[in-house]
Amino acid sequence: MSTQTPGFSAWRVIDKQPESAIITSFVLAPADGISRLDFRPGQFLTLRLTLANNSTLLRNYSFSACAAKPGQVRISVKREPAPLDQPQLPPGLGSNHLHDCVQTGDLLQVAGPSGTFVLDELSTRPVLLFSGGVGLTPMVSMLHSLSRDSSRAVYFVHACENSTVHALRDEVLALADRRPGINVHFCYRTPGADDRSRYHSEGLITRQTLQQLLPLDDYDVYLCGPRPFMQANWRLLRSLGVARERIHYEFFGPAAVLEEDEVSPLAAPVSPPTAQRPEADTLSVCFMPSGTRVVWDENCHSLLELAEQAGLEPAFNCRAGLCNTCQVRLQEGTVEYLEEPLEAPQHGDILLCCTRPTSAITVQL
Repeated sequence: MSTQTPGFSAWRVIDKQPESAIITSFVLAPADGISRLDFRPGQFLTLRLTLANNSTLLRNYSFSACAAKPGQVRISVKREPAPLDQPQLPPGLGSNHLHDCVQTGDLLQVAGPSGTFVLDELSTRPVLLFSGGVGLTPMVSMLHSLSRDSSRAVYFVHACENSTVHALRDEVLALADRRPGINVHFCYRTPGADDRSRYHSEGLITRQTLQQLLPLDDYDVYLCGPRPFMQANWRLLRSLGVARERIHYEFFGPAAVLEEDEVSPLAAPVSPPTAQRPEADTLSVCFMPSGTRVVWDENCHSLLELAEQAGLEPAFNCRAGLCNTCQVRLQEGTVEYLEEPLEAPQHGDILLCCTRPTSAITVQL
């Protein structure tokens, strides 16, 4: 039986099920009948979608079901609206295409699996699976594994608006009933009139809530959700004494956003980039159109990290060369790739997330 190879292959949608008012699940099986996606709980796949205007885009979605069946996988996708703070922008192209246009029987181009946000299946520590909104999808995959293959204590804590948008609720409860030691807590921020028996706390997850739920112990924490949820609960967990290295998170952003209240290299104040005057024989990077010029820092993993360290905010998503969101124009100089991107960018463009300079360069953000 073959396993998934790098690049895209065709998988067929064999089931499409609404999970809530805004989240729909898609079950996929290989079109060739033999391919597999041997993923670990917490990882994601990449879809190459062809839209109605024949343009293509790449999107990443977490596996939301059992990893023990790699020949049949499920993703659960939230329909993304236009940003609340920028309503003039269009709603999410990938998620709305999946919801509105993709039906049972259709073929999708799939690559993966990818991602380092994975369940440590060798650890014996108690586990806190802590999610907000659609961030529960990788947690449900982890819960499948923990309910089937482990005797570890598990605390599944999920926050969302109310039952209207709460996806996979019954599945989580059924997994929790498989064995003793799995504890579930749902927090609804604005519960509806009919929600009384469907949640355990109201408003936001608080320090008191977690102190009541969690016995004192050394937990492995997995954290996933929208940016405000991640920021607030990272700080909450740290204030409760949870070690930074015990908090694993899925967050498509710089660690400094979560750790900005911590003393860390990324969180520390950065000298004004324009004050740096590179020597003639040093590698320098000029970010246009701002004209910000900085000396290449060997401690940075990539040009994306360098830009963030300099206070810039380039577009990005996966940070792993999968989605091409961070594609920019290389106006001058040369770079090297740390890992080959899933799809090569257009001629003259580079991906910030997986390149480093090999000469002085100028890029157009």
